[in-house]
Amino acid sequence: MFLDTRPTADLAMNSDDIHLPRILCLHGGGTNRRIFRTQCRSISAQLKGRFRLCFAQAPLPSQAGPDVLSVYRGWGPFRAWIPSPLTLVKVDSPTAIALIEKSLEDAMDADDLLGATGPWVGVLGFSQGAKVCASLLLAKQVLKEKYKNRFDFKFGIILAGRGPLVALDPRIPIGGETVVGVNGEDGFIWPGYYEQEPVRLHLRTVHIHGLQDQGLHLHRQLLQDCCEQGSTRLLEWNGNHRVPLRSADVAALVQQILAVAKDAGVEID
Repeated sequence: MFLDTRPTADLAMNSDDIHLPRILCLHGGGTNRRIFRTQCRSISAQLKGRFRLCFAQAPLPSQAGPDVLSVYRGWGPFRAWIPSPLTLVKVDSPTAIALIEKSLEDAMDADDLLGATGPWVGVLGFSQGAKVCASLLLAKQVLKEKYKNRFDFKFGIILAGRGPLVALDPRIPIGGETVVGVNGEDGFIWPGYYEQEPVRLHLRTVHIHGLQDQGLHLHRQLLQDCCEQGSTRLLEWNGNHRVPLRSADVAALVQQILAVAKDAGVEID
């Protein structure tokens, strides 16, 4: 089995933002980073001069996600972060998690090689990528020593992320015998799971929910059940399961991103 996580030339390459604080961006399941860069074009434009966005590529080959082919038919191959019925290879949880970490490290290393020097301060994800972003922040929160050098992110932007979170390490208490049900979208299971009390994410996050999204109840589950009260911001917009593109919607989102970054102690020019 060959899972190609090598960086490609579609990463951010602007020379005028190499000093800016960086946000690592994770696409949804069944898409890829090239598609996500396009989906985030309005966000990138309105964050120009404040943050540098870097787009990672998920490791698992996948069928296209719902509605992807109607717009991005010729934009494959498609990738996923978490094993699901759409993924084209079978891997166990430890292997999947190792591949996720490698994909993130590869994207960060590639951006360094392009000359970027700004600190890595945040993560931004959509759908399955948003679930992984929140799960990564929880891993950093619980396993400080393991994550302090590389994935020392201060805040997260969670666009249409579904609960529950996934445990990126067997020491992270999420709750229940299975981390995520195999009959759902995701399937991380740790054999011989622990009996610790679940923990909630208290690192700063902003959550973006489309009020016409069919998965809205699951997005609210992530916010209400997985995050500590008082650590979150919520932006609701009149859209379905997609990244906002209209200037007014994106302006409201960017305002929340700047606010959550400030809450997390990030200095912005």
